[in-house]
Amino acid sequence: MEQINKKWTSGMSRTEDWWSAWLGLFFFGLGLLTIWGLDVVGWIAKPKTWEFSNLLQDFSWSKLLKVSSKTYHDWHPLLSLFMTYVVFASTTTLGAYYQKLNVKKFFTGFTIIFFLTWFAWIVGHEAHLSAVDAVVKKHNYYQEFNLTWGLQLGGGASYMLALIIGLLIGNFFKGFANKIKEAAKPEWFIKTGIVLLGIKLGIMTMKAAGFTYELTLAGAAAAFVAYLLFWPIVYYIGRKYFKLNRSSAAVLSSGISICGVSASIATAGAIKAKPVIPIAVSTLILVFAMFELIILPPTYTNLAPNEPIVNGAAMGMTVKTDGADAAAGAILDQLMISKHLKQTGEHWEEGWILSAALLTKIWIDIFIGIWSFILALVWIRNVDNKHGKEKIPKSEIWFRLPKFVMAYMLVWLIYLGLIYIFPDVVPHAKIGGHIVQGGFRKLMFMLTFLSIGVITDFSKLKGMGRLAILYAIALFAIIAPIAYFVAYLFHNGMLPPVAK
Repeated sequence: MEQINKKWTSGMSRTEDWWSAWLGLFFFGLGLLTIWGLDVVGWIAKPKTWEFSNLLQDFSWSKLLKVSSKTYHDWHPLLSLFMTYVVFASTTTLGAYYQKLNVKKFFTGFTIIFFLTWFAWIVGHEAHLSAVDAVVKKHNYYQEFNLTWGLQLGGGASYMLALIIGLLIGNFFKGFANKIKEAAKPEWFIKTGIVLLGIKLGIMTMKAAGFTYELTLAGAAAAFVAYLLFWPIVYYIGRKYFKLNRSSAAVLSSGISICGVSASIATAGAIKAKPVIPIAVSTLILVFAMFELIILPPTYTNLAPNEPIVNGAAMGMTVKTDGADAAAGAILDQLMISKHLKQTGEHWEEGWILSAALLTKIWIDIFIGIWSFILALVWIRNVDNKHGKEKIPKSEIWFRLPKFVMAYMLVWLIYLGLIYIFPDVVPHAKIGGHIVQGGFRKLMFMLTFLSIGVITDFSKLKGMGRLAILYAIALFAIIAPIAYFVAYLFHNGMLPPVAK
């Protein structure tokens, strides 16, 4: 195996993975400044719950938008939105420049995607779509707006609307989709959002440390057990019944068992598969991820409404690609919280179900580097019959490890350090942390939903033949059932804390 990356610092300024870490850590660092009384993040805009007829009677931007912090209470909502655009456009365009993307196309595309995303985010907060008939944070918007009907989807309405808009663009306005595709980077956006989710996990640890550790360990165990089952079963079926060659079966097995596109590409590189194989597998992964994203959250919510953590962990093992997994976890989080709130009047704290999905997924992500290294050894010594003539540097594990996961863990560890070493600053750290994870992180998630739709073209399934059939069988007949069984085995009975 040729070692293209010769220094451990290689790629730090030019890869999507590293730029996810840099952006996430930058925003996280800005939020930490509240420890010293400096609020440099409170300007970010947030959508408000609003009602259509009420808005028409007396239109005001302040009914749709608000700033995140009292520090900037005198800012006009549109100024807050413009500042949000300037900061996000400038930081992502800087990252695009270093990643060798077409900067002009990226900037233009990002501008369009940004404002389409905000359109979906604002519309999704209309009371008939989002308001739940229960008291949440001292408000019952369903009753305050005198609603007679409502879908009561909570925050999930905005996510779904962004996805729908993206899918319409990607499948019915393909010329327009091609013009903005340079900026439709769901994996980059979601990885940055996951780094910022480390703040959420840190804040949740402050409230329920024991439950957080239990969730983390259970996620690790579930991911490990599931992976030992997924990969060999899919590989065996691919070879035995679909007559795939070793390379195709290995790449498909990694793609559907571990972490989607990243795993398929890493595996293809490790075993030196033909370039067409990871391309075909990656296409299948992205298209099928849409079906998972649309089908699984409402299915789990209705089939097992009293097992939220089980559902989240199963989602993490089933949905491929970090973007689709986080998106599905976010929808599941909102749907289950809303359903439980309607049925019991009890409000589960937001983020735990999503964290269950992502913690399981993150352990799987970590395994990518190790597994690609193992496969490379197996292929060289047994499949290609080179018997050790070609050496594989152990540094390949470092280059394969997802850096955004490392940044996520670093953010969490910094919060743990504050809790145990500097407990006096925790209340001040929470102020900036809540703003960054609530505003910055959710915006990254929203950008992900719309971007996923833009790059998804269902027509690409044509001509996939055996690979598409095998993928569908493996996903719905093997991966999903086993994932749910394993998730139940390690997480049954776990419930999110009740919001205070």
